Amino acid sequence: MTETIIRLTDLRYPTQTPQIPDVLRPATGHLEDGLGRHLHDLRISVTDRCNFRCVYCMPKDVFDKDYTFLPHSSLLTFEEIERSARLFVAHGVEKIRLTGGEPLLRKNLERLVEMLAAIRTPSGKPLDLTLTTNGSLLKRKAQTLKDAGLTRVTVSLDSLDDATFRRMNDVDFPVASVLEGIAEAQRVGLGPIKVNMVVKRGTNDHDIVPVARHFHGSGIVVRFIEFMDVGTSNGWRMDDVLPSADVIARLHAHLPVEPLEPNYPGETAQRWRYVDGGGEIGVISSVTRAFCGTCSRARLSTEGKLYLCLFASAGHDLRALLRGGASDAEISAAIGEIWAGRTDRYSALRTAATGLPENAAPKVEMSYIGG
Repeated sequence: MTETIIRLTDLRYPTQTPQIPDVLRPATGHLEDGLGRHLHDLRISVTDRCNFRCVYCMPKDVFDKDYTFLPHSSLLTFEEIERSARLFVAHGVEKIRLTGGEPLLRKNLERLVEMLAAIRTPSGKPLDLTLTTNGSLLKRKAQTLKDAGLTRVTVSLDSLDDATFRRMNDVDFPVASVLEGIAEAQRVGLGPIKVNMVVKRGTNDHDIVPVARHFHGSGIVVRFIEFMDVGTSNGWRMDDVLPSADVIARLHAHLPVEPLEPNYPGETAQRWRYVDGGGEIGVISSVTRAFCGTCSRARLSTEGKLYLCLFASAGHDLRALLRGGASDAEISAAIGEIWAGRTDRYSALRTAATGLPENAAPKVEMSYIGG
């Protein structure tokens, strides 16, 4: 008789089962870590799979046909995700972002959206419920997502030049189809829409101004993101980073901009608006201008590991508690203890260090932890 082995956790990344505190302190709606950063955002990865092979995230030479993705049994169920989300909201989370991989690959995702949209904060407010997508399935899914209660979407779009875009997604997917998805999302009211462009020097930085011009005056906010050293498979080099200051300088020469105040403390993007009233853009500068000091985000991986930093090397296995019979009060108290003990500040330490990031501990891949 052949023995079947069911993998209970992804052993590629270190994990530990959270300790349930002796004293179960109830959630108060406000949770701070040791550096005074309060918990506000929760990013939930619903799948580690993606239909793109973007060179800065899931390069094809690593994530090839032989790559082993998580089995479905390892993924958190929608009920487990909803239960976790409720506990985080009780601690002060007001914004939940669904990510991946490509989240729209998760079957019946709109059912999860409906479940999460029903959650209310301690003060009775609905959540800011968002989703990040590569846009490939957005035209087909936009209306059902809106009907289920999704607030808005963020779409990854790294170039308007079709040849460049196809090279960067590395599956020969046309840029026109993503633009159609964005248009449909805007039509059904999934907004304000944000478009994320990861800028890699020498690869797509020639398209900064054309992308800005395309969305200028549309109500869509473009955010230019520095190429980051997330994970260990994307071949990151500092030489490939175009600092956000240079992005702003290039834009300002063609479309003058001026700075804006953040929408809320801990916002990742620095906001700028066009002087002519054509809307706003943002830059995310985690390489050259670390914002760890105000980071308010927690991340829940596809299989239920809690990570406290995008550049983390180890997580806390909440799924072990969810499937191990722990009560809501016990899991909530464990979450409180984990966040209260948080000291993560990778980007700030990287900026201060004289060595290169590759000298640091190995980091979890973005496709696993969620962007």
